[in-house]
Amino acid sequence: MPESFIHKDLRINSYGSYLRRRFGCRVSKVNVDGGFTCPNRDGSRGTGGCIYCDNSSFSPKETVPVIPIEEQMAAGMAYHRQRLGSEKFIVYFQKFTNTYAPVSKLSDLYRRALDHPDVVGLSIGTRPDSVSDKAIDLLTELAKDRYICVELGLQSMDDAILNGINRGHTLEEYLATVQRLAGRGIDLCTHLIYGFPGETRAGFVKSARLLNSLPINAVKIHQLHAVRGTRLAQMYLDGSYRPIDLAEYLAGACDFLEELSPRISVQRLYGSAPLAIRVAPNWDLKNNQMWYAVVNELKRRGSWQGCRFGGEVKAANW
Repeated sequence: MPESFIHKDLRINSYGSYLRRRFGCRVSKVNVDGGFTCPNRDGSRGTGGCIYCDNSSFSPKETVPVIPIEEQMAAGMAYHRQRLGSEKFIVYFQKFTNTYAPVSKLSDLYRRALDHPDVVGLSIGTRPDSVSDKAIDLLTELAKDRYICVELGLQSMDDAILNGINRGHTLEEYLATVQRLAGRGIDLCTHLIYGFPGETRAGFVKSARLLNSLPINAVKIHQLHAVRGTRLAQMYLDGSYRPIDLAEYLAGACDFLEELSPRISVQRLYGSAPLAIRVAPNWDLKNNQMWYAVVNELKRRGSWQGCRFGGEVKAANW
């Protein structure tokens, strides 16, 4: 096996395998909605949000801010216990920007989530421009005895693309925030999307090499997709945006993984939206189907995550 943390059957350092190694049991992430907003919606960085953003496309119906997080957690835990036999849980603050609030609110929500005896830690989705020094101090304190992962939405390392999608932050801000969070006992995950207008496969794959150079622990990637009510959906309808096809996404994802350091775990390879609001692309795949499509392509190539890490093609010793 090329690396001890590459799952032999998956050919990827999967996040699920990472959690099993770390905690010794099956651990699932449970989504909650803490009632946050976003600086790219309320005017502090911009208005209207990113051109693809509609949070209903990735938020389970149980996670709405009017429901106390304890009830949201209970529903999610029950689901994962029954479906997967999960024993422990990471509470995932996902919707909008989950460090974008006074530290008193952050402390209340985070500590309430950690109070549950079956919760081993938190995963906190946020933006590079919305992590204050006080928030970092709070996360550092919590990370002394619990698992804390900060998920930074970079989406693209190309500032022209970031500007074109109305992202509201720059690559430089992302890099600065990574350095501010590094060395504090906090895991760092980066979100990337493939398929932006004007993006090339080479440009997307280059981002793997960027992550390799940084203290990043995990990555999430998925295809760009348009959902109803977004500017991206309107661009699709007027012909100014054409999504990449499944074959191109698979090729790009596998090229990316081959370049990605084996030490970085992979949390996500696919994004899907409910059929009722999905506009394009319509691949009609479940998450596990995409995972195995990627795995099968890696097998076809005779490759795995990190086989081109460092610009050198490594030989297989499966």
